[in-house]
Amino acid sequence: MEDLTTITAHLQRLEPGSRQLEPLGNELAALTEQVVTYAHAFLNQAEQLPGYNSNSPTHRLQTMTVGEEGRPLAELLDIIRTEVDQPGINPASGHHLGYIPGGGIYPTALGDYLAAVTNQYAGVHFAGPGAVAVENQMIDWLNKLMGFPAAATGNLTSGGSIANLIAIVTARDACGITSHRIADACIYLTAQVHHSVQKAIRIAGLGEARLRQVATDARHKMDTAHLHTLIEQDRQQGLVPFLIVASAGTTDSGAIDPLADIAAIARQHSLWLHVDAAYGGFFRLVDNLKDKMQGIEQADSITVDPHKGLFLAYGLGAVLIKDTRAMQRSHQYQANYMQDVEDSSSPSPADLSPELTKHFRGLRMWLSLHLFGLRPFRQALEEKYWLCRYFYHKVQELDFEVGPEPELSVCLYRYTKGLEEPNTFNLQLVKAIQQDGRIFVSSTTIGGIVWLRLAVLVFRTHRQIIDEYLAVLAHHRDALLAFLEQKP
Repeated sequence: MEDLTTITAHLQRLEPGSRQLEPLGNELAALTEQVVTYAHAFLNQAEQLPGYNSNSPTHRLQTMTVGEEGRPLAELLDIIRTEVDQPGINPASGHHLGYIPGGGIYPTALGDYLAAVTNQYAGVHFAGPGAVAVENQMIDWLNKLMGFPAAATGNLTSGGSIANLIAIVTARDACGITSHRIADACIYLTAQVHHSVQKAIRIAGLGEARLRQVATDARHKMDTAHLHTLIEQDRQQGLVPFLIVASAGTTDSGAIDPLADIAAIARQHSLWLHVDAAYGGFFRLVDNLKDKMQGIEQADSITVDPHKGLFLAYGLGAVLIKDTRAMQRSHQYQANYMQDVEDSSSPSPADLSPELTKHFRGLRMWLSLHLFGLRPFRQALEEKYWLCRYFYHKVQELDFEVGPEPELSVCLYRYTKGLEEPNTFNLQLVKAIQQDGRIFVSSTTIGGIVWLRLAVLVFRTHRQIIDEYLAVLAHHRDALLAFLEQKP
């Protein structure tokens, strides 16, 4: 065994190198200045950034190895600029109009910076009472916004995927779906439900449950008559209906299922109702859109993403659940080494989710809402709604066919005039727009029909960008038509 002289010698040798992990004084200031300068340069030209870049190289990034010696921060920032921030979709650009865009308002970065510098722990109230209080305040506000009772709880997650998983696991356990009942358990959803729900069902051990695909109407909403029929048929066959998953703003079309009618069916048959409102939930902040989600307050659980409708940066979703005890039963565990943790009247996030080591992600939301107040969020959301409706009318002037009238900020459209193969044409059109790069849009296929999608949700998207996209769309439409006319 080593003597104290040997141990002391090892410590004296290692401490100087260990202290390199904490730059202080002028070195700290210099590092911070370089990063802030980079961030300010990025933000100052953010509104002019293209939506997509398919040409930027990543060879330096791909050939880098982690070595014993460090590299200059200037070199690393240059690699980030050219090989991380430039290639592919630019999520910070107002020209990003594909999929469901994220946000990225500046206080997100400030909140995350402070959370990382202080390394506050937001998992257990005993360890981080202030951080947990911040997160619980945000959960309470979300529950109030969605019309849930004050006794409801929830959790701030990394996104909608984990939020959906927590809700489905809680529903599984609350409804008594143990291993021997899984094969007879029935889950009801539509083809429009987000794929994270399907993934969550599998991860939750429900892959062998019976997934019933409920029909949708012409507006891509759940057909409640078909839902009721499926549940009745399953009950008659001795099966176990237990979960309905509805949507409040689908990814494909922005459709909102008839939540009040679905909730009535769920109550009638004692089923758990989960509403995926990851995209659409925050439109409840807008007075003239609130009624579109009537019935969401009757759900048992809701998923909503602040990194979508609150324009925060990626990495913040939320799940809200009425039955706090059910949520705790599914996720709360005790360990011997945590015996010093005191019980608290304030719920601990680690008891309500799979996470124990929990990032203090709530600070970005708390800081943003209290710094700006709700008014600019309401106005930005309503602006995105009207931008989508503006596009819906203007694109028809270009002879494009449109899908259902937009409910939120997603519009379906396609060009069919005089075409024998409109699906092929529209796939070529979206590819040409993406290669152009000025604007990024995406497509989808519903019922065998290819549609282009406009999804307006980046806070930097304003009317001039929609007008720019209409010009880009017409240009590439005309170029493709001219190319087809020249073909023999």
